Amino acid sequence: MWWLLPTASASTFMPAQGTKIAAEVDTIYAFLLISSLISFVLLIGGMCYFVVKYKRKSANDKTEYITHNHTLEFLWSFIPFLIFMFVFAWGWMVYHDMRKMPEDALEVHVFAKKWDWRFVYKNGKEVTAALDENMKLQPSTMVVPVGRPVKLIMASEKVNPSGNDPTDRPVLHSFFIPSFRVKQDVVPGRYAALWFEADKAGLYNVFCAEYCGGGHSAMRGLIRAVAPAEFEAWLAGEAVSTEAVAQVNPLVAKGKTLYAANACIGCHSVDGSKMTGPSFKGLFGKTEQTDKGSVKVDENYLRESVLNPNAKIVAGYPPGQMPPYAGQLSEDDILALIEFIKTLK
Repeated sequence: MWWLLPTASASTFMPAQGTKIAAEVDTIYAFLLISSLISFVLLIGGMCYFVVKYKRKSANDKTEYITHNHTLEFLWSFIPFLIFMFVFAWGWMVYHDMRKMPEDALEVHVFAKKWDWRFVYKNGKEVTAALDENMKLQPSTMVVPVGRPVKLIMASEKVNPSGNDPTDRPVLHSFFIPSFRVKQDVVPGRYAALWFEADKAGLYNVFCAEYCGGGHSAMRGLIRAVAPAEFEAWLAGEAVSTEAVAQVNPLVAKGKTLYAANACIGCHSVDGSKMTGPSFKGLFGKTEQTDKGSVKVDENYLRESVLNPNAKIVAGYPPGQMPPYAGQLSEDDILALIEFIKTLK
């Protein structure tokens, strides 16, 4: 039945669809609207019909004695139950696809702050809001290839990451792409993830959907979906590289430098050998047994382990061996370390 439902577009009641999931979300939404309309007509129409048909016509009219109809009572409860369960299962499948991150996705790091977005690619390229030739502020624009999954790893940061102003704190934001029908809160103190796959070239709006202060309404961004060849040319055209890291991902190179400079090298091996702490080799994506139970090693776990090493102690290792790095490393430093660990297969 649902394949006969109208698809939404910018000319109807929803923004133009930019992904396959957007079409699936709109189909569920249209199904809910149509089924609700049918239910409304049946219920209210039936009530109006009975009011007119059985209204009292004289003072001598008396209401007939009506017994229960168990079949009818069962059906008007069971049929809506089946519809609700059908919508629940349908919605869960779409939500599951929306939250299952493809392993081969292009990763882009998103930093939210009052009141702007910052996009960082793995080759070191960074995109922020900038003034054009007419001195008009242009929002941050993330460029992505059409037909390739893109995974966003998002964090909230201070306006001035290197500053010590106690009032300059990360706040809650929400990354919302209406045309893709996806939204994810960006919570201070942890990483959030979101993915999409643009199926047509175009320019798509990004909004902050969570009130984050006085400049909330102006916190806009853009996503520009282009052909894969155009994306590769754009990414390579302004890649950040130096002679020292010409053949290496700059984020990974920075992480490797931090690994050596912050004494990580003395406790964590990169070849699988056991030292004071677990080896970094093959660590990312692994399931570790800790004093708080089994934990999958992802970006959030690594970030927590850097800032507060005693939060979850890996089985077989004593607590208190690693000092906390909270306040010593910036979000960019932690990001670089995580990218370095990811490469140690």
